[in-house]
Amino acid sequence: MTALPAKKLATYEDLLRLPEHVVGEILDGELIVSPRPAPRHAAASSGSGADVYAAFHRKSGGPLGPGGWWILDEPEIHLHRQILVPDVAGWRRERLPALPARPWFELAPDWVCEVISPHSGRRDRIQKARIYREFGVEWYWLIDPLQQTVEVWHGQGERWLVEGVWGGDDGEARMPPFDATPLDLSRWWEGGPPEETQIP
Repeated sequence: MTALPAKKLATYEDLLRLPEHVVGEILDGELIVSPRPAPRHAAASSGSGADVYAAFHRKSGGPLGPGGWWILDEPEIHLHRQILVPDVAGWRRERLPALPARPWFELAPDWVCEVISPHSGRRDRIQKARIYREFGVEWYWLIDPLQQTVEVWHGQGERWLVEGVWGGDDGEARMPPFDATPLDLSRWWEGGPPEETQIP
């Protein structure tokens, strides 16, 4: 019986050849290409990132908020052979005193936020969740802009445990690891829920 040829692993050069209007990642050796986010996805990502950034992206202390974090949109993260581009991620400044000069990070974030889309939900919940936990990410948010929910997962050993779920009607929410400051969830859903499809 003839053995099948070994599957070629994707390389960083494969990412560099992608057009600018897509997002490329390498997960378990496979090149994953995603379209740019749809408007509701982008609104939830921008709103959540901006709110967390406003209160936490600075040195600790001060009148503007608790601080103590770097909060970045779509950072490129290299974890050995895995290359990920989460919607938003954050590093505690005590672990990352200064941003790297190269255009990617090799230190796993302390917090990752992925905004689920119809084509990415399974991968975000299973494959990327596994990779993030393997490399020590402590907090994982999954935002679903269509259901208007935020799931907060907390890493415990090799597993994720659900810390809580917040919804669009909750108004101001205190969600770890950023529970020192309430976040106004209603701003994240300003596009509103999608219109229901009318079935004749």
